[in-house]
Amino acid sequence: MGTTQLESVPEPKYWHLKTVIGEALDSEFQVGEILPNERELAARFGVARATLRQALEQLELEGRLQRRRGVGTTVAPPRVGVDVSTAQHRWPGSGDDSWQAVDCALTPPPAAVVRLLAADTDTGEETGTTAADAPGTVYAVRRLRATHGQAVAAEQLYVPAASVPGLADADPLTGPALARGVLRELERLPLEGQDRSVELGSARADDARELDRLPGAPVLVVTTRYLSGGRTAAVSVATYRADTCRLTFGDVGDLQIAS
Repeated sequence: MGTTQLESVPEPKYWHLKTVIGEALDSEFQVGEILPNERELAARFGVARATLRQALEQLELEGRLQRRRGVGTTVAPPRVGVDVSTAQHRWPGSGDDSWQAVDCALTPPPAAVVRLLAADTDTGEETGTTAADAPGTVYAVRRLRATHGQAVAAEQLYVPAASVPGLADADPLTGPALARGVLRELERLPLEGQDRSVELGSARADDARELDRLPGAPVLVVTTRYLSGGRTAAVSVATYRADTCRLTFGDVGDLQIAS
């Protein structure tokens, strides 16, 4: 069989450089050690800085390097396994939940969340619900997840007022207290199921700040719909550091990998 066109394409220069730098990380650097600046690295390996940046970006995506604001590029520790499976079948904030509620506010939901709140609970596809039928505001609960003292994920949990009617009769709450109140009210609902999707994304400014990342750094975005009473009762959009997290899903059959 002849050589295919793809096989005849030479390996990109930055890809070969990534391998060379990776070998240097294993033999010459320790976890947490700061790498020389780009000018020094480019001179050492005899490449243009643009080629070097491409190689460093790939190593960061693979979890070998971390770029930290005010510090520089450091050698990353091994990735942390984070269980995001639906097998636990529980509401956010219940049991030994490792998330910490930090804030909550009433706010209009993003368009993507509006579509998920209006989606059919069985298929996940949009129904005939119009924008006028969608909630004008929702409780937006902000939570952080830490492992070994390091923030590894930030979550925005969107909860329509109809899902937590008990809050209307409670004393006025704000900030973390309101967030905890929303989570307590959610636990009063029967949880009928969850569906979850994962995609690669770029860190937004607010997530980057809380996760000690640079804006635009690669992240893993996990979106979850919580189902109750034949409708979507809440939507979670969680952003995980791609350089430090290795997501595990257990034995579940409803995981979707978004393209």
